[in-house]
Amino acid sequence: MIDNTLSMMDCRRAIEALRSGVPNRYAVRAMGCDQVQVAQLFGQKLEQARAHLSAGRHVSGILVSGDFGSGKSHLLEYLEDRALSEEFVCSRVVISKETPLYDAAKLYRAAIESAQIPGHPAWTMADLTSRLHDTDEYARFHRWCSSADSAVSGLFAATLFLHERLHNDPERVESVVNFWFGERLPVTKIREGLKLLDATSLFRLQAVPAKQLALERFLFTARMVAGAGYRGWLLLFDELELVAQYSLLQRAKSYAELARWMGLLDREHYPGLLAIGTITDDFDPMVLQAKGDFGGLRGKLEAKGHRAIAEMAEAGMTLIRNGAVTLEAPNQRALDDIYQRLKELHARAYAWTPPEIARAQASMMTRMRTHVRRWINEWDLVRLYPTVHVSIEERQLLPNYEENVELEKPPDASNEEL
Repeated sequence: MIDNTLSMMDCRRAIEALRSGVPNRYAVRAMGCDQVQVAQLFGQKLEQARAHLSAGRHVSGILVSGDFGSGKSHLLEYLEDRALSEEFVCSRVVISKETPLYDAAKLYRAAIESAQIPGHPAWTMADLTSRLHDTDEYARFHRWCSSADSAVSGLFAATLFLHERLHNDPERVESVVNFWFGERLPVTKIREGLKLLDATSLFRLQAVPAKQLALERFLFTARMVAGAGYRGWLLLFDELELVAQYSLLQRAKSYAELARWMGLLDREHYPGLLAIGTITDDFDPMVLQAKGDFGGLRGKLEAKGHRAIAEMAEAGMTLIRNGAVTLEAPNQRALDDIYQRLKELHARAYAWTPPEIARAQASMMTRMRTHVRRWINEWDLVRLYPTVHVSIEERQLLPNYEENVELEKPPDASNEEL
């Protein structure tokens, strides 16, 4: 049985999302999720995230691998919906030309723009700051931000000080909040605010390089989310296989960033943050092996003096090779259950009784997306043209692992080739 709270319009939204292969919360609530192993592991990680926050550690993330069209995006939507119900702020980041994995600043901006706040679907991250008030959670956040071991620069302690005390200057407070979430705020502007409060001697301020500032923003925001009373910040990375189309150095940086966000670095932690990512299950043979990344990338990096990136990249590649959780292929019972759920969903969406249509046999060769799309399209055609014989032709689409220079940033000193 599907969720009885779904209206007819909700059911139609679910169907269109399933047809397009970009599931939404209606599709997830209607169809559920049969990936028991991942769901159980995810529940454990949610519990660990809060405990790791108090200990100042970064809970390790989950990388999920599966065939193209096997339900990875559906799984992420399900996990996001579950995390929101358990008081986690959630951000979905789809790796793309505009959001490359190797660029922390662009990742941060995408995470902020896509953030969902539990219980407040219309809120932005700026609205979250309204919950920063006199609570035990906020007090812990404030103490951390002001401590020597916070790993963020004095810019954040200073701006938090301004946010607390400049209530009669909403424009300046807004600029502080915008700075937290990715906008520029010159150090001179921060000093001006401190001067108004006769507090210029309390903070040591200096400019921070762009990449370091982006990483500090991730660290600060994860702690701030907890300070606002939420259990943690969930980052969901979709379509990580796009990394294959980057040039060699950018692939290396991307593997390194994957290791960072998955909590694999001994010397770097982001307490309160939990990352979940999806990648195609043939990435290892088609990229790490066929392009020689796993065996040859580290030597090339070290020869160019990129030893730190080499170590991080190797950790990321090892995760892809040996640490990913593979999606379970549906057996016949699961496939029949999905068919029945989808049939009920279509019936409620269009107030009719869908007929029985050909059911497929469970097969490793046929993707779940293929079954779902064919069933939806066939029922649509039968409903709209009941006297016409329906015949559907299917073609297989494969992921592209060829390098694509269009995905690269404009060339600069940080993009030198190996």
